[in-house]
Amino acid sequence: MAWASSSPLDHAYLHVISIDFSHFLFASVIANSQMGLKGILQKSPSDIVFLSALRTPITRSYKGGLRNAYPEQMLATVCPRVSTLSSSLADFPQVLKATLERNPDIPPSAIQDVAVGTVLSELGGSKAARMALNHVGYRSSTSLYTVNRACASSFQAITTIADAIAVGRIDVGIGAGMESMTRNFATKAVPTQVWPELRESPVKDARDCIMPMGITSENVAKNYNISRADQDAFGVDSHIKASKAQKAGRFDEEIVPVSITNPPVEGGGAEGSSTPQPGETVSISADDGIRHNVSTVAMANLKPVFNETGTTTAGNSSQISDGAAAALMCRRSTASSLGLSSSIIGKYAGSTVVGVAPDEMGIGPAYAIPPLLASVGLKVEDVGVWEINEAFASQALYCIRKLGLEGAMEQGKINPRGGAIALGHPLGATGARMVSTILSEMDGGQFGEVGVVSMCVGTGMGMAGLIVRE
Repeated sequence: MAWASSSPLDHAYLHVISIDFSHFLFASVIANSQMGLKGILQKSPSDIVFLSALRTPITRSYKGGLRNAYPEQMLATVCPRVSTLSSSLADFPQVLKATLERNPDIPPSAIQDVAVGTVLSELGGSKAARMALNHVGYRSSTSLYTVNRACASSFQAITTIADAIAVGRIDVGIGAGMESMTRNFATKAVPTQVWPELRESPVKDARDCIMPMGITSENVAKNYNISRADQDAFGVDSHIKASKAQKAGRFDEEIVPVSITNPPVEGGGAEGSSTPQPGETVSISADDGIRHNVSTVAMANLKPVFNETGTTTAGNSSQISDGAAAALMCRRSTASSLGLSSSIIGKYAGSTVVGVAPDEMGIGPAYAIPPLLASVGLKVEDVGVWEINEAFASQALYCIRKLGLEGAMEQGKINPRGGAIALGHPLGATGARMVSTILSEMDGGQFGEVGVVSMCVGTGMGMAGLIVRE
């Protein structure tokens, strides 16, 4: 199909500000040598492949099962296991069992670098993340750094690891993400210490970088006529799909349970309550934000959150959540030399980043996806499944319509297991969570050979990535 270009009818601030191809051009040798669907599906020793892609459950902030977890604790849980055990792992027996079953036995020295996406963690999360990595048995020779590209942070982490593998800087690495919004969302992700001149900047796009995300959703809904009814229907559908997937056990392979000891403080659940008692250790193994009994009537009764006359509600917005995710990546030739070819579950085939107007940041995927596909000679019809982050129903629907994906949505090819409205959106972990989900969805071939993940990014960006089934 032909991609619709920006027209004078589009909102003035809609135009793409910039396209950052650096990640794509570095991370994809295939961009120059494997154009088109046939080329993308070919296997090459230089391919960047996934050996595992795991996540914790995604749970509701303040009320959910991981509300007492630290972000680095969740990261420690999902980081793929190395072959030599550390005595400090006694705190994570259930997680060890799961990761040992799901991950290849790679020598500790083989994992060279770890990138962790996080948005809210103290000091950028680098010290705590490094501590967590060492705590679960990785050698000090494995380096670590953190990345913050807002809602795309962990997919940015995956991309930077892919870049490093592609140019030969490393052979094996981990792209991950972690976020505890329970612990770190007090400022609503808006900085409290900003150069005062920026708050009063004559440049609208500068001021709009700290616009509340819910207002950007209202802007998209108003400017592009996304009705309240359509947003509510989209939200209901997300919960229905997630509920069916959870009940069918479709998330089980991507989730690593987390053992949590509830703090010994007052206010725990009463005796007989399903709420963990103070001091009680429990295993959290399932996403807990899914509304299994959701209805359009209940959704329609919710009041707007950000504007009294608006259309964005708690029901058609992503949930604030806690969680972590990690993907183990290497070059195909490296997997072969380590005897791990049979462990390959998918291929990373490139990514794009674009800039859009901050006050409509949710439109990002509509502008990130076309250059991604064009760069490898793919058409929208070549993509079998789409994971488009549901920051808000308004922006997700805009992107689907702008990209001409209404048919794909009707066929169940967009977020087939639900999205962030039902599952939650732990900012720094969402991108890697989406990768774990799409790889699981593609396993078995129900959704073809090629998938796309994409997300909008606070301050006005979009990111998209191409994933190929093994």
